[in-house]
Amino acid sequence: MPGVHDRLKRRCLLPATHLVDGGYTSVALFDTAARNHRVSVVGPLPPSPAWRRQAPGFTREDFTIDFERRTVTCPNGKTSGNWLELPAMAPYTVVRFSPTHCNPCPVRTTCTSGKAPRTVNFLPRHLHELQARSRADQQDPTWRRLYASRSGVEGTVNEIVNGHQMRRCRYRGTAKAHVQHVLTAIAINIERLSTQEPTDTTYRPRPPTAFQQYLDARELPRPRWWRQAQ
Repeated sequence: MPGVHDRLKRRCLLPATHLVDGGYTSVALFDTAARNHRVSVVGPLPPSPAWRRQAPGFTREDFTIDFERRTVTCPNGKTSGNWLELPAMAPYTVVRFSPTHCNPCPVRTTCTSGKAPRTVNFLPRHLHELQARSRADQQDPTWRRLYASRSGVEGTVNEIVNGHQMRRCRYRGTAKAHVQHVLTAIAINIERLSTQEPTDTTYRPRPPTAFQQYLDARELPRPRWWRQAQ
């Protein structure tokens, strides 16, 4: 993704907002795009995982992180100052709770299943706060309406891949493959135009054939190559 932004910058085509799918989202990407290119990357961040899939299970958001005092407080009210930054391995801070906190804890089974005390990992402060804001924004209806525009992109990709078999190239060589892509795109545009209702003529699409009505009545899928010709 940073390489994409670099190429767009050289062509003076950088967008103010870049909508991406979940495969490209990370807090580091959000931060780098904003700092280096002033691009607001919008995409879903996965939720913080609990130590087990079945609820209940405490996630990192259930712990209170005090960056000023360099302490972390667990959901049961115990505070640990065992603060360890690991810049050599990854930009993460690790805070470990002591056995005196975890062993007698009445909610230990909700927090950890191991014999060792609970460990909490989190990003540096500016990335941690950016991550929290991004996850909160995802619950906002305004964010969802903005991100919903990506459905048009995903729908187009799905149409090209599944409706026109574009994962398979019919010719060898980059030049011939490019021609195939261009001709396929033209065919898709013509097909979309042909399905629009005319506004200045009395033309109406032809009714379904008897066989099409038979399939529709029994909720059977039509062959893909028919392309919904009606």
